[in-house]
Amino acid sequence: MASSVFLLDLKGKPLIARDYRGDIPLSAIDRFMPLLQDREDEQGTSLPVMTENGVTYLHLREKDVYLVALTRKNANAMTLLQFLHHLAKVFTEYFKTLEEESIRDNFVIIYELLDEMMDYGVPQITEPKILKEYITQESHILEIMPRPPLAVTNAVSWRSEGITYRKNEVFLDVVESINMLVNPSGQVLSSDIQGAVKMKVYLSGMPELRLGLNDKVMFESTGRSAKGKA
Repeated sequence: MASSVFLLDLKGKPLIARDYRGDIPLSAIDRFMPLLQDREDEQGTSLPVMTENGVTYLHLREKDVYLVALTRKNANAMTLLQFLHHLAKVFTEYFKTLEEESIRDNFVIIYELLDEMMDYGVPQITEPKILKEYITQESHILEIMPRPPLAVTNAVSWRSEGITYRKNEVFLDVVESINMLVNPSGQVLSSDIQGAVKMKVYLSGMPELRLGLNDKVMFESTGRSAKGKA
C-alpha cells in the first residue's frame, strides 16, 4: 500500500506528486536523491528499495525520470515495484516515450491516470488497453465523458467485452518437472517436483468454466476406488 507516488527528474526535483494517504509529508521526497547517492557510493549500485526514518522509498528509473513510491506500511515491495513498472508501461503507451518533456506536456492526463490506477494507495486498473478506452488525450476537454467500459468492473480487467469464437474450446496441459540432487554414492540429497497447469481458452463472452482433474489412473494403480474422485 503506497502513501504517495512521485515522478522526479534526474536531479530529484518533483515533476508530478500524488498523495494518496496523507501519512507522509510531501517534503520526505527531498531525502530520496541524497539517500540514493549515499547507497551508490557505499555499494557501487542503486537499490530499488531504501528505508530511512520509517519511510520506505521504492523507485524505478526510466530514461531521465525516476518513478518513486513512498510508504510507511509493511507493504509488499514486489507489488509496489510491479505497479511502478505498469505505470511506466501505461505512460509509454500514451506518450510513446517516457521522459521529462513528455511528462511536462501531459501532466493533466497523468493525474487522471494516477487517480484511476491507484485508490488510497492500492493498485487498481493497470491495463493500458482498458485505460485507453475511457481516458483519452482529450478527455479533459470533452463535454460528455465516455462511460467506462464493462471490463473495468469485471473480475478480469484484461479481458475485453464482445469476444466471440466460432467454436468453444479449452486446451489444458499439465506440465511437471523433477529436480534431484544426488551425491557420488547415489544418495538423494534433495528432490522436488514442480508443476504448472497451462490453458489456452477459446470461449465466447464471459462464461463460467468448471474443470475437474480425475485421478482415476493413480487410484487404480494403487488398488483403491476412484469413485467420486474428480
